[in-house]
Amino acid sequence: MTCSIHMTVAWVQSHRLRGRRNDALPHLSCDRICSEGRGHDRNHLPSHRGVAMPCGWCIEAARATMRAAQVGAMTRPVFSRRGMAVLRPVLTCAGLVALWGALARWGHVPPYMLPAPDAVARALWSGRAQLEPAAVTTLEETLLGLGIGVGAGSALAIAMALWAPLRRWVMPMVLLSQAVPVFALAPLLVLWFGFGMASKVVMAVLVIFFPVTSALGDGLRQTEAGWMDLARTMGATRWRVLVHIRLPAAMPAFATGVRMATAIAPIGAVVGEWVGASSGLGFLMQTANTRFQTDLMFAALAVLAVMTVLLWWGVDRLLARALYWQPPHADID
Repeated sequence: MTCSIHMTVAWVQSHRLRGRRNDALPHLSCDRICSEGRGHDRNHLPSHRGVAMPCGWCIEAARATMRAAQVGAMTRPVFSRRGMAVLRPVLTCAGLVALWGALARWGHVPPYMLPAPDAVARALWSGRAQLEPAAVTTLEETLLGLGIGVGAGSALAIAMALWAPLRRWVMPMVLLSQAVPVFALAPLLVLWFGFGMASKVVMAVLVIFFPVTSALGDGLRQTEAGWMDLARTMGATRWRVLVHIRLPAAMPAFATGVRMATAIAPIGAVVGEWVGASSGLGFLMQTANTRFQTDLMFAALAVLAVMTVLLWWGVDRLLARALYWQPPHADID
């Protein structure tokens, strides 16, 4: 009978000998050396309670192998996933900023067209009294539009899934709302809802309404047919089928739509601020542009970009926790 490391690892795991002291172990010595492929005869193997045991050398080698595997399992994934997940965007941003600085310094581009990164950094600090309230206003408009848009889009998608004729009547109007450019609707919304926050919230709702409705509607229609047949066979009502089968199955598609809506929600708010507003990052960018304060305009754009990334990251983490039954995102090397 051959005494191998793999067999010994299994034996150690089955008898839970990793945490015992050496003096607490049963007698593990044997008459023959098991290195270099030599084997033990079954008659020479010691036994404990009628179970054949490998020799002490194999036990120690198996323990070393198991400890090395545990250390490797604890160290390698932490660096490859968490470390690289942070390192990649940092390196990408650093490379883009370096390219931007090289182009601004040696590209013979006037500063009023492309300010240097250090000029934008100084504008961020000197204009923080303007940037902070403007960012808060834009964030409030974005969050309100995102909440209302996700709620309204989800309600419409569920209604169309429950009543098929409604989809044939409403879906063309939903598509029409996306066919008209947002810049064409912005003046009308400002005229109808005023220069306050309402027109910007409505603009954000119109921008994100279609992705949420389309994603959740597709998820509800693509529920596995076998689950539906089983529910009908067991006498489930349409409402129970929707709550217990169709909605859980459509949650991954719905999460995709919400992530997309989160990324584009600030667009609606900023476009509304460009057309008519008294505060917000869009209003600040337009004012800085008319005064040829390009560094301040770039600073407002940087604040908007960071705000959008953080908002998307927060929504993505929230959805990952809510959809706990879904596997995590796989890293693509």
